[in-house]
Amino acid sequence: MLPSAQSLEGKSVPHVTLKTRSDSTWKDVTTADLFKGRTIVVFSLPGAFTPTCSSTHLPRYNELADVFKANGVDEIICLAVNDAFVMNEWKQNQHADNITLLPDGNGEFTAGMGLLVDKTSIGFGQRSWRYSMLVKNGVIEKMFIEPEQEGDPLEVSDAETMLKYINPQVVIPEPVLIFAKPGCPFCARAKALLAAKGVRYDEISFGNGITTSTLRAVSGNSTWPQVFIGGKLIGNADDLDAYFSVQKAP
Repeated sequence: MLPSAQSLEGKSVPHVTLKTRSDSTWKDVTTADLFKGRTIVVFSLPGAFTPTCSSTHLPRYNELADVFKANGVDEIICLAVNDAFVMNEWKQNQHADNITLLPDGNGEFTAGMGLLVDKTSIGFGQRSWRYSMLVKNGVIEKMFIEPEQEGDPLEVSDAETMLKYINPQVVIPEPVLIFAKPGCPFCARAKALLAAKGVRYDEISFGNGITTSTLRAVSGNSTWPQVFIGGKLIGNADDLDAYFSVQKAP
């Protein structure tokens, strides 16, 4: 049986040494040094490259890292019972530059949390149960542990739940996407508008299979750029300017 979240709150995180690897060099990272005097969000998951972990859990924490930091979080750590090589490769694969991925290769930290579970029935061996926690100066303030049920639940350890605990009034920004064309002055203007508002955005650029037909199929327009906010078409640079004139930045 897994421990309850309430039974872990108020306790110190396990004191272990994690074997990390950077620039072809092994480096020992102690949890005593890692958590001392800092506010850290940890989310732990069954394994790198697994479906829910790769499609939802890790990407959303990475996407919202700036919001966490604006609300007093010094670092976001993703932890799994995998080795350093696997965790480093997964970080690159996921472009997870905004969070720290740490290997609990021997499962010592996870066992110390009481959240090491047997996944031998699916060939995984011992793995971590999915959870998240807010740790201040090495002490667990808040825990979210997924319910014990079949499958791979992701109901309470997600990024939004943790953010809303930290700040119930937090405004979570909408995702922003811009279709842009190299050398296009209107595209440059739209990106400058987004930057001036402090808005992070993803960009899909003309070329490598992206054509004006692609743009027209997605937006119904053939002029560059085209901006989407929260899945809704805003339009070109003039439309974006008008949007910001009546809306708060997403």
